[in-house]
Order: sequence, then C-alpha cells, then structure tokens
Amino acid sequence: MEEPPQQPPPDVAAAAKDLPLVLILEPLYPSFEEGLSKRFRFLKPWESSSQQPLEAFLADHADSIRVVFCAGPFKKIDSAIISALPRLQLVLTPSAGMNHIDLAECRRKGIAVANAGTVFSVDTADYAVGLVLDVLRRVSAADRFVRGGLWPVEGKYPLGSKLSGKRVGIVGLGSIGSEIAKRLDAFGCIISYTTRTRKPSSPYSYFQNICDLAADSDILIIVCPLTDETRHIVNRDVLLALGKKGVIINVGRGPLIDEKELVRCLVEGEVGGAGLDVFENEPTVPQELFLLDNVVLSPHKAVLTPESVQELLQLVIANLEAFFSNQPLLTPV
Repeated sequence: MEEPPQQPPPDVAAAAKDLPLVLILEPLYPSFEEGLSKRFRFLKPWESSSQQPLEAFLADHADSIRVVFCAGPFKKIDSAIISALPRLQLVLTPSAGMNHIDLAECRRKGIAVANAGTVFSVDTADYAVGLVLDVLRRVSAADRFVRGGLWPVEGKYPLGSKLSGKRVGIVGLGSIGSEIAKRLDAFGCIISYTTRTRKPSSPYSYFQNICDLAADSDILIIVCPLTDETRHIVNRDVLLALGKKGVIINVGRGPLIDEKELVRCLVEGEVGGAGLDVFENEPTVPQELFLLDNVVLSPHKAVLTPESVQELLQLVIANLEAFFSNQPLLTPV
C-alpha cells in the first residue's frame, strides 16, 4: 500500500504563502526554480488540478497577479494575456531578446519590463567567434571526416581559410556585437557594422545599408534584436551581396534571416558557408542544411553556460526583490 504524500509542516506552508507571488507560464530549469522558490511563490497554470484553459486560469487568479516571469522566448506575452491581468505591473524575461513580449502594449498600460541585460553578452560573443572559426577552418567537418574513418581512405582533407585579416560586418553593435568586435579585432580582422543609428564612440567603419555592409564583408555576423523592422533583414539581396566566398553567422534570432533564401543560396553555392545557432521555426531545422559540410548547426545555446545561468539567476532574484520592495529595477527595458 502506497504511503500518502507528505505535506509540509504547517509553519512551512504558512511561510510559503507569505512569499511574493509570481506567475510563470512554462516550467523553469530545476536549478533555476530551486534558487527562486526560496524567495518567491509560483503560480503554475500547467499544474492546475482543474486542467482548465489558460484563459480561465488567468481569469481566476487575475486579482493576485502583479508579476509575470516569462521563462522562455516561446511563450508570448501578448495583448490577450496582458488584458487578462488588470493588476499586472511587471513582465520579467530571462532573455536579452524581447520579441516575445508586446512592448507597445506594456508601455501603453504602464507595465514595467525587465530583461537579462548584458548577462549573456560575453558568452554569446565567445560562441559567435567559435562558429566563425569552425566554419572557416572546417573544424566540425574535419571531426566528421576523422570519425567516419575517411582519413586513411581519402588522405587529403580540404583546407580551411584563415581568420586573420578577414573583413567582418556586424549587424547590431550593442553589448553582444561590441564584445564580438573586440574579440575579432584581436584576431586582426577589419571590423565594420550597421545599426539603426551610428555609434559616435565606435572606432569601426559604419554602413547605413546592410547590403553595402555585406558587399564589403567576408563574414557577416547577425546579432541585432528581432523586431518588425528587422524580420528578414537578411534577404536574398543581402546574401548575394555577401557572395560565394562569404560566411554568415547568426546568434541573434532565426527570423532575422529569410531562411528559405539562405538555404537556397547555400545549396546553390551563392554563399560560402554559415554558422547558425538560431532558426526561423525552432526546433525545426531545414534538412537541406544537414548535408552541407560548410554549415555548422547549434541548438540555440550560444547564450548558455553554467556561469551565465548562475549570474542570470542572481539578476532575476535582484529584479524581483527590487520590484516587491518598490526599488528601481536593475535591467529595465
């Protein structure tokens, strides 16, 4: 006979009820939830015993929800969710990108938004440079060559290309883009960039037009935010301007690139190679890319290391504690 589940002692249960309440719309990493649950109480729609639709769940709890913690970019905080929560005051996301949040609606209703700030900048920059090196020097392809037993059979392996001296165009010279530029500058690369507005303090060449930047680059690195204006900012014209020897790297968001055109250009040899950590319809990846040795694929993990996750946890705690203490947020948007 199974023992009934143990209930927490009354004093522990009472203390938990006194913790500030936060709505989360999808499960957190276990270590993340463990770190947060000591200070905050979570409202989890998927654990509702009534199995009611999200809309009904939000209606039942609307009066008690002041904070939504959007744990990932796949659950959108849209106008419908915002309208369902009349007491909502803060939307907190652990990502740097915010294309999953209706920022205009939040501003209209006076709802504060906070994100991950610059927590991921260093690790993402490291990863972007890693993708550049991998594509140019054919590291992953060489690994497959050796593991597949082809070295003794075929002998020679195609040479890769050096990084030093390459012209690198960065689309988005924010925190991450600046860290990428710093690293590639140390490799002896020639850095150029494009952003909405020129950076007066930047020592790098500025291009107002992304096509002109691509035409002047051997490597094009995409790291700008995803907005309505930047969706498919890399289209066929940009890819053709980059050219048959050009390499494109994306550590921003998948829809920044017109993926169908990218696949077509790679398959037809109109672009020289790609390093992709993000895709337009994740986790679906175009199967044509699996067959290309000049393409390096990664499952949207450029931002994550154990160190960055721990730093993010502390930032989320600090932002929540600041909100519930009526103090300024650390990383307001």
